Amino acid sequence: MPPKKVNDRMSITADARPKLIKLLLSLTAFCLIIVSGCAVGPDYRRPETKVPSTWDGQNAVTPANPSQTTLGPATLVEWWTAFNDPALSSLVDMAVRANLDVRLAEARIRQARATRGVVGAPLWPGIDASALYQRSKGSSEVGGGGAIATAGGLRNLWQAGLDATWEIDIFGGTRRNVEAATADLQAAVEDRRDVMITLVGDVGSNYINLRGFQQQIEIARRNLKAQKHNAAIIQKRHDAGFVGGLDVANAKAQVATTEATIPVFESSARAAIYSLGVLLGREPAALTQDLAQAAPIPPTPLEIPVGLPSELLRRRPDIRRAEAQLHAATARIGVATADLFPKFNLAGTFGLSASDVGRLDKWNSNFWSWGPSVTWPIFAGGRIYYNIKVQDALTEQALLTYEKTVLTALKEVETALVAYAKQQETRKSLSEAVVNNRKAVDLASQLYLAGKSDFLNVLIAQRSLFTSEDALARSTTTVDTNLIALYKALGGGWEKEGAPPEDRKAEK
Repeated sequence: MPPKKVNDRMSITADARPKLIKLLLSLTAFCLIIVSGCAVGPDYRRPETKVPSTWDGQNAVTPANPSQTTLGPATLVEWWTAFNDPALSSLVDMAVRANLDVRLAEARIRQARATRGVVGAPLWPGIDASALYQRSKGSSEVGGGGAIATAGGLRNLWQAGLDATWEIDIFGGTRRNVEAATADLQAAVEDRRDVMITLVGDVGSNYINLRGFQQQIEIARRNLKAQKHNAAIIQKRHDAGFVGGLDVANAKAQVATTEATIPVFESSARAAIYSLGVLLGREPAALTQDLAQAAPIPPTPLEIPVGLPSELLRRRPDIRRAEAQLHAATARIGVATADLFPKFNLAGTFGLSASDVGRLDKWNSNFWSWGPSVTWPIFAGGRIYYNIKVQDALTEQALLTYEKTVLTALKEVETALVAYAKQQETRKSLSEAVVNNRKAVDLASQLYLAGKSDFLNVLIAQRSLFTSEDALARSTTTVDTNLIALYKALGGGWEKEGAPPEDRKAEK
């Protein structure tokens, strides 16, 4: 019996179903074979980058430095532990867990991962379900005797069905888009790692600066106490008629000058505490009670392995991010190139249609259709051609950005190496200056009390001592902050094997 027509569409008989299923399976297998083929556009290749065989800044390191850098394998995962300061380690741990920039970077990773899912969705067929109920009234005209009568009946229509479409990715435009989205995801992961390095570096620098300011406050107060003691002695000698008013005025002026420096140091110390609070994702004053108590500046480690320049390319997240962005730009050339070629689609419809809802479960109420289609842009006003040119230019920019990032990273390491080594030489000289200035203060005070020297020499000696002690504290702080800058330049603060869950998920 020939198949019945339902709603002007062809219905399928039970005998035709196996043939249809076999045909669909064969067509699906054929499409999968085609989709697995090559994709248009250039394949990404990691750029070849020339780097020096050793660090030029290593020549600035001298054996006399108490803390030296070596070319041994760099161990920079938790560099802050080298300072042996529990407070610093605790602050870093809390910052990594709660810092808002880190959480923002993690949200960007989730966004990039979801975006990859969006661009990859066209690789799979899309299926839409639909249902329809329609009630209509027909009409007829009956004429006679010049009169026209209208009569009609009511008609119901019930329909339910599925529509499926699938664009066969023969030329790989969608696959290139997924490749670009995957590279964008990797760039987001590297961005998080870069944020981590910056974060722990900022925590370390602010903590070292805080301890440095507290050390300067102690130095100022210690010198102020000595200067007040001398001023009291001068006042007594003046009252006894042994010295004039000039010595008293000079002594009091020196006391006031030293006293004026303390509020500046206290303000800077409080600002460092506020910065640490924000880095930990808390209100600025949250750490005031915990960190207000003065503590010494953490000592530098005896040895800092820095590794070779070639290791920097795989360790620094900003370099890895720039490479991922280059990969994404290269893949998008293929996305643009695929628009030059035809697009093949498969579309199919299957449904049930009846005038009575109770008859929808009858097989002879079905209707179906399927077939391929092709679209090919013949004329687009040069849009596709120029879009390819745009992607070529963006890829060239990404390559230049990558090369500049590598050079910048090398410069930062070289600069940090020299700064760290030279600041240690400065600190050594200042240490000698402090020792000699203390001797000068003692000798000048003894000579003045013995009447063999005037009070000006005492003032000069005390002022020099305070200046050199303050400079030594600042130099010690700078040595540590320069070391932190070196750790940051080397890409210290994360390790691929110990990557957090967000990183591991992104790399799958």
